[in-house]
Amino acid sequence: MDISTKSTQVPPPTPRPSTAEQKHAARGTTRPGDRVFLALSRGSGIFLLVIMAAIAVFLTYRATLAISKDDANFLTAFEWNTGVVPPKFGIAVLVYGTIISSIIAMVIAVPIAVAIALFLTHYAPRKLRGPIAYVIDLLAAVPSIVYGLWGALILVPHMDGLFGWLDRYLGWTGIFSWDGGAPRSMLTVGILLAIMILPIITNVSREVFRQVPQMHEEAALALGATRWEVIRMSVLPFGRSGVISASMLGLGRALGETMAVATVLSPDFDIHASLLNPGGGTFAQNIASKFGEASEFGRDALIASGLVLFVITLLVNGAARAIIARRKEYSGANA
Repeated sequence: MDISTKSTQVPPPTPRPSTAEQKHAARGTTRPGDRVFLALSRGSGIFLLVIMAAIAVFLTYRATLAISKDDANFLTAFEWNTGVVPPKFGIAVLVYGTIISSIIAMVIAVPIAVAIALFLTHYAPRKLRGPIAYVIDLLAAVPSIVYGLWGALILVPHMDGLFGWLDRYLGWTGIFSWDGGAPRSMLTVGILLAIMILPIITNVSREVFRQVPQMHEEAALALGATRWEVIRMSVLPFGRSGVISASMLGLGRALGETMAVATVLSPDFDIHASLLNPGGGTFAQNIASKFGEASEFGRDALIASGLVLFVITLLVNGAARAIIARRKEYSGANA
């Protein structure tokens, strides 16, 4: 018996359209409204870059005029005398005060804010979530000068007990030694900044934790995990990048806070080893307190310090973006 194999004819492959044809087809199906929106979005992004470049050019030009006449080292000098001839001014104290006060604020605010956000999203009864979230939103809307007045009239007079306790038990470290002066110090400023940035970090972290896929939490519960294990294995890994973003928003406000710091701090141009002794300064506080009475050259010097604060802020934001980019497991689109 002859067995004949039938050859199967494969249809020729359909030619794929070229890239130019694909672009032409996509362009032809794009609605006019989409093209207008694309143009507006692109223009807004370019306009933002132009504004940033204009700010950088302005600050650099005015800072160059001042630094060229500075008789001291702008980066290391411990004085600010722009009215003498030749002028002498430096930012060493301002850099130290800005960074130290912001670090204190972040160390205090971030753990508390994350804990509040977790409580509101996973522990609080439904009747308590609304009122607590409302109060936190109100705190975020309070103006800085109100925080400053509260800090000067309420917080500072009640810091003696805390400072005395720190001096008694931790004064041997030198960082928490106290000579009994007015508690208008960097620690007081850090505590006040922590209170100010707490609502921002809490609100953003709360919204991030609410976006955790319900299937992740249900899967962990099905495997026998406790509520804390669900948070540790599902919620925190998912929201890690969101918490970092929220922390950077709070840090940005702490770095540039002006009136509250100027109201609470007793400024001087010296770096104190102890965080409890009065004195120190920050960029924003120094600009706010000296800008009104400064001469034209003095304003250029203050603008030069503002340029340094501008650079520090850009570096902080760039570091935050780099950290978030490494956390590929978090993506709202992939949830």
